[in-house]
Parts: sequence; structure tokens; C-alpha cells
Amino acid sequence: MTAVPAQAPAAYVSRSARQLFWERFREDKAALLGLAVLGLMVVIATVGAPLVAKIVGHPVGTAYPATELDEFGIPRGITGKFWFGADAHGRDLLVRTLYGARTSLIVGLAATGIAVTIGMIVGLLAGFYGGWVDTGLSRIGDVMLSLPQLLIAVGIVASCSLQGCIGGIIQPGMRVVIGVIALFTWPYIARVVRSFTLAVKEREFVEASRSLGATDRRIIISEVMPNLIGPIIVFTTLVIPQNILFEASLSYLGVGESPSVASWGGLLNDATQNGNYQTAWWLMVFPGLFLVMTTLAFNLVGDGLRDALDVRTDH
Repeated sequence: MTAVPAQAPAAYVSRSARQLFWERFREDKAALLGLAVLGLMVVIATVGAPLVAKIVGHPVGTAYPATELDEFGIPRGITGKFWFGADAHGRDLLVRTLYGARTSLIVGLAATGIAVTIGMIVGLLAGFYGGWVDTGLSRIGDVMLSLPQLLIAVGIVASCSLQGCIGGIIQPGMRVVIGVIALFTWPYIARVVRSFTLAVKEREFVEASRSLGATDRRIIISEVMPNLIGPIIVFTTLVIPQNILFEASLSYLGVGESPSVASWGGLLNDATQNGNYQTAWWLMVFPGLFLVMTTLAFNLVGDGLRDALDVRTDH
């Protein structure tokens, strides 16, 4: 009787956390598409807009009313020179839409960065120490969340849009918009960070560090914060599009950026002036399309990151 040779045990290849994350993330085609769209928007905001303006010969603030407005003052449609048509002032809508990507991304990223920093500090302190610290910081966040945010934001930005605020310390412009958006965004992030901190601080490795004499500062930095990076990254990608829409809402209401600064909300506001959108459809379609594409791309990437970082996800 011939002996059957024993089969060698299957070889298992160990994979790092980064490899596991990338394998999960690249399976999400929608997230990859969103990442590609965001990459394109970054290129447009940094080098694409100035390059296109130079190629077509239409600087962002230059108007051509003699050729691009008809005898009734209505902008003409898409032509060989104006691929997205012209706005109500005869300016190239393509160039202004591309420059609007720069404004939206700067405001969205900067406001979110400030809000994440404040929210992470507040959430860590509230969740880690508990007691009166948690109660006080949580109540401040609750008060901020209960305020009519858009109404107050409009009032603050409008009051600072002329001569600044607080004796001229806060000057009008993009910084005011970024500050106002960050002011109303950090409580959401603080709540998320607090909930995760409450769960992490009860883990065995935190108790082990505390038993070895580690200080609270060391435990927060070395043990708690590394376990919050994943949730914070995911939540940040979901907050950025909300802040972009917040800026667009302020600009649409006429209290955002200066009219000379191209922004998607400002372009939509221009489209509603004098009812131009009824005859000049392109004034709303193209800026609105770019705004929707950008916010949707951030949401798709956020969903992909959440699934890739969730160890319970079964692929």
C-alpha cells in the first residue's frame, strides 16, 4: 500500500495594519472615485485655475461687457471663447468657477482643521477626566449646538464685513468666515472624541500604564490619542463637505467672501440677481455642479475610510 505524502501546511502571510487598510479601501470603487475627484479639485485649486486663465486669456476679475452681454445686459451663453459662458458682468464663468475651488477648499480645510483641534482637546479632557470637567465642557458644547448657527453666523460675518470686529482685531475677509465656521463646528467633533475617549480609557492597556506610574498627560498622548486617530480622520472627511456648504451658504446670502473673490456660493448668488438664472441657466449649473461633485467626493471618501478602518467589516 502506497503511503500518501503529507501536505505541507498552508503558509500564512502576515500583513501590517497599513496593508489591511489599503486592501479594504481599494475594494471600494466609489471611495477611489471620490479620491480621484478630490485630487482633481486640488490640482484645479493650486495650478489649474491660473493655468486655464492664462491659456484662455481671461484673468479672474476681468470683464468683457462689450462682447459678452447683449443689448439687454443679459450674459451670452457658451461660446468658443467662454466655455462655461459669461456671468452678469461679462466675466469668464469657467475661470471664476475654477478659482472658486480654491476658496472653497481653503475655507473648508482651514475651518475643519481649527475645529478638529479645539474639539479634540475639549473631547479628550471631558472624556478622560469626567466629573465637573466633563459636565462643564459638555454643557458649553450643548449651548453651542442649541444656537441658530446660520442666523448667528450671518450676523457675525455681516457685522465684521465692513470695519472688522473687536476694535479692528478681526479684519473682514476669509479669516472671519473660517473663524465663524470653526466656532460652530467644534462641538460636533468634541462629542465624537469624548465618546471614544470614554471607551478607550477603560481598556486594559490604559490601566496598565496607570499602574506603572504614567502621568495623565502621558496616558492621553501615548495611549488614548493613537486610538482616536481613525475615528477623527473619518469624521473629519465628513465635516469638510459640511463646512464647504456652510461657506457656500454664507456667500450665497451675500455675507461671505468679498464679491471680487470667486467662490461657488458667491457665483450662485450672482446667478439669482435680477433673475438672470431664468435665461442664463449656466450661471447656476456649473458652479452648482462643482459644489455637488466636491461635497459628494468627500462623503464617498469618508464612507470608504470608515469601512476600511472598521475591523468588524467583513470583506
